[in-house]
Amino acid sequence: MGSLNIAATGMLAQQLNVDVIANNIANLNTTAFKRQRPEFVDLLYQTEIQVGSTSTDGGTVIVSGAEFGTGVTVGSVYRIHEQGNLLRTGNDFDLAIEGKGFFQIQKPDGTTAYMRAGAFQIGPSGTIVTSQGLTVQPGVTIPNDALEVSINDSGEVLVKLASQTALQNVGQLQLANFPNEAGLKSLGDNLFEATDASGAATTGTPGSTGFGTLLQGFLETSNVNMVAEITSLIAAQRAYELNSKVLQSSDEMLSTLVSTI
Repeated sequence: MGSLNIAATGMLAQQLNVDVIANNIANLNTTAFKRQRPEFVDLLYQTEIQVGSTSTDGGTVIVSGAEFGTGVTVGSVYRIHEQGNLLRTGNDFDLAIEGKGFFQIQKPDGTTAYMRAGAFQIGPSGTIVTSQGLTVQPGVTIPNDALEVSINDSGEVLVKLASQTALQNVGQLQLANFPNEAGLKSLGDNLFEATDASGAATTGTPGSTGFGTLLQGFLETSNVNMVAEITSLIAAQRAYELNSKVLQSSDEMLSTLVSTI
């Protein structure tokens, strides 16, 4: 009975759906986390009567035919890059992007990764780094004798030194954009990697055309909506239960058929 396999594919699909929802909920407080959503597609169809074929010698066309589905599978699990809320922290090295763009991060192998989570710190050499110690590109070094650090909305890093009254510009942060943000590959630790699907990165100054602005002393929160996730979880649970009922009913029908032979 095909319904056994069809119901099994439905249960597997809803199991993955619950896994995605669970990951979203688990990252409710992860800085700049972007929620994910699974997209399901139907499987191939078995054709008993070909639509458009003729049913008589006179050329009568069958207008509907008879096709039977074989279940469901995962088409994709994609990220929704929607702006999260902005949370004030007061930390000079916490930066939030308001609008489009990603910070550029140099990985240990010299390649570039990208992230929205701007919870930065100062490394041993005075450079701005991530919590994992990776350098934020282009590398900006804060002098040891800096009394104040100010980062404006266009990414200019300004410091006040004890021997000077005016602020001194020590670097310029830049952002990266992609034609298809959903095509970025997740690396963990809030990092993303460019792929052929995302397209090549385009860099620019914060606030310029197509790029968001920076907010010092703020962090972007996760864009997970708890109410929406709980609603989706309930719907996934009900769908799983219905598929299990189909599986149970099909098994009972098959047992009845076998017992009568």
